[in-house]
Amino acid sequence: MPVPAATRRYLRKALRGTLGLAIGAMTAFAEFFYVLFGGLALTIPALREPVFAGAHVLSEVERQRLEKYFGDRNTILYDERRAMVYLIPRCVVGLLSAGIFVMILLGTGSGVIITYQLFNGQSPGGGAPADWYDPITTALFGALLIFLSLQGLLGAATLDRKLARRFFGPSKQEKLRRRVSALATSRAEVVEAVNGERRRIERDLHDGVQQRLVALGMLLGRARRTGDPDHASDLLRQAHEESQRALEDLREVSWRVYPIALDSDGLHPALEALAERSGVPVHLRVDLPERPPAAIETVVYFVASEAVTNTIKHAAASRIDIEAERDEVGVRVRITDDGVGGALASGGGLSGLARRVAAADGRFIVRSPPGGPTVVTAVLPCG
Repeated sequence: MPVPAATRRYLRKALRGTLGLAIGAMTAFAEFFYVLFGGLALTIPALREPVFAGAHVLSEVERQRLEKYFGDRNTILYDERRAMVYLIPRCVVGLLSAGIFVMILLGTGSGVIITYQLFNGQSPGGGAPADWYDPITTALFGALLIFLSLQGLLGAATLDRKLARRFFGPSKQEKLRRRVSALATSRAEVVEAVNGERRRIERDLHDGVQQRLVALGMLLGRARRTGDPDHASDLLRQAHEESQRALEDLREVSWRVYPIALDSDGLHPALEALAERSGVPVHLRVDLPERPPAAIETVVYFVASEAVTNTIKHAAASRIDIEAERDEVGVRVRITDDGVGGALASGGGLSGLARRVAAADGRFIVRSPPGGPTVVTAVLPCG
C-alpha cells in the first residue's frame, strides 16, 4: 500500500528537524566552552572585539542551521554583543537536546537487551524466568519512554526556534518598517492594477464596440444614399445585425468591468454566469457556507475571470475547473485547465492578477509545467 504524499512530507520534515536538532546538540558543546572561556576573556578589554566576532560566527552557524533544517528565516542583521548573549541560553538548550539524544540511545540499547532476554524466556534484567506480565509491562513502559522522548525532542526544537526568533527576529521598529514598506508597495500595485484595467477597457472599447459602431454608421449611411429599395432593405438588415453584435460586445465589456450579478446575487451566481459564457467547458465547484466580504468576492471573481480568459486565448484546453472554498486561512480559488501549460506568473494578465491579490494581502501561485496542467491559485484572507 503506497504511503500518502502528506505522510511522506511529514516524515521528511520530521527527519530533517531531528537531524538539525542533533547537529545543534553537537555544536552546543563548542558553544558552552566558548561562552565559558569567552566570558572570562571579556574581562580583558583588548580581547572583547575578537570574542564578540567569534560569537557572531557561532551564532551565524546556528541561524543557518535553523534556516536549513527548520525553515526559520531570521534576520542576518544583528549586533555582535547580542550574538554573545544569545549563545548563553542557546548552549543550555543544545546540551539539553544532547541529553535527550543520549537517553534515547541508552533506552534503545536497553530495549534491545530486554527484548532479547524476553525471547529467551528470561525476565527483564535476566537471572529469573519471565512471568506472563513481563512482555506487557515492558511494552507499556517502552511506549511511555518513546512518548516522553518524542515530546522532549519537540520541546527542545521549539525552545531552539523561539530562542533564535527572540534574538534574531525583527524588532518592533523593524516590523513596523517592513509593514509600511509592504503597504507602500501594495498601494503602488493597486494603482498599477487600476491603470492596467483602464487600458484594457479602453482597448476593448476601441477594438470592439467602437469598430462595430463605425461599421453600423457606414451601413446606415449607405442605406440612406442608395436608391434601390431592395438594396436599402438589405443594408438595414446588416445594420440591425451589426447593432446586435455591438450590444453583445458592450455587454461583454461591461461584464469584464464589473458583473452586476456579483453585487446583487453574490460570487456563486457570478461564477456560474462566467462558466456559461466561456467558450471552453467549465466545471464549477463552490463551497462557501457564508458570503465573503464584497472586496474579497470581487478579487476572487476577477482572478477566475482572467484565468479563464487566458486559458481560452493561450492554453488550447478542453476543460477548465474552478473551485472556490473557505478554509481556515480564508477564501481559496483554484483554476485548473488541461492545456499546454507554460504559463508564467510574470505574464501580462497573470501579473495583473498577482498585483490585485497582493493588494488584498493574499497569496497568488501559478504552477504551469510545459505540457500542463496549469493551476492558478489565489488565497485571500477573510476575517
